[in-house]
Amino acid sequence: MRAAPVAFENVRIGFDEGDILRGVSFRVLPRETLVLLGETGTGKTLTLKLAAGLLQPSHGSVRVLGQELAGMAETDLLAFRRQIGFVFQEGALFDSLTVGDNVAYRLREDRIDEDEVELRVQEILRFVELEHTQDQFPSELSGGMRRRVSIARALVNRPPIVLYDSPTAGLDPVTSQTIITLILRLRDVYGVTALLATHRLQDGFALANFRFDPETKRVVHDGAAAARGAQVSAEPVTKFLVYRAGRIYFEGAPEELATSQDAYLKRFLV
Repeated sequence: MRAAPVAFENVRIGFDEGDILRGVSFRVLPRETLVLLGETGTGKTLTLKLAAGLLQPSHGSVRVLGQELAGMAETDLLAFRRQIGFVFQEGALFDSLTVGDNVAYRLREDRIDEDEVELRVQEILRFVELEHTQDQFPSELSGGMRRRVSIARALVNRPPIVLYDSPTAGLDPVTSQTIITLILRLRDVYGVTALLATHRLQDGFALANFRFDPETKRVVHDGAAAARGAQVSAEPVTKFLVYRAGRIYFEGAPEELATSQDAYLKRFLV
């Protein structure tokens, strides 16, 4: 079996009000996108922060890129985090910097040669179709454009893992689909391994390129998704984990979830 870039084993974390994650275990294989699905307060963002080494579990193991994060020294964590791309829910751009400077910020922190910085910024802005905004400020952009800039910033140093915290939150349906399409392109062109947190079931369906066949009871490749340019693979590259009350309620393919009889679950995820 291939080594998993992300592996949680019996992870618990809580605060004064009690545990929020209670014995969570899962693995994300190379090139997979794992969708963390659940309503507000179920621990999706906490899971992303644990994977980025921003929080430490109170119990259990969190291994990312072969490194055990629990107990890691802060200096080592700083070096580790440079290998992770994190797309925050609201973009978290610097209002006083231009789009180009926002995207270049991490590269300049790493003291990359300025000519290389310029080339990488132009390349990633072309990929998200925002090369014409390089000299603009975030306040001059729409919400969807700002979200694409935040994705460009997360990808500019070419990390093997990207964490998306509700990347379509607050966006209209058309713009949301643009963001999902971009995430698919990043997965299929760059082979990015990703964790994506959302409460929107439709995002999971849009990301999926495998479906559950109720006749054979197997997960099969979705030809319609292939027509959209999705990666053809011998195994699913998009899976679901559904959180409820801090535990994994469901794990599998999106269409398996859709065929469940739990109307309440389907209602709160829409």
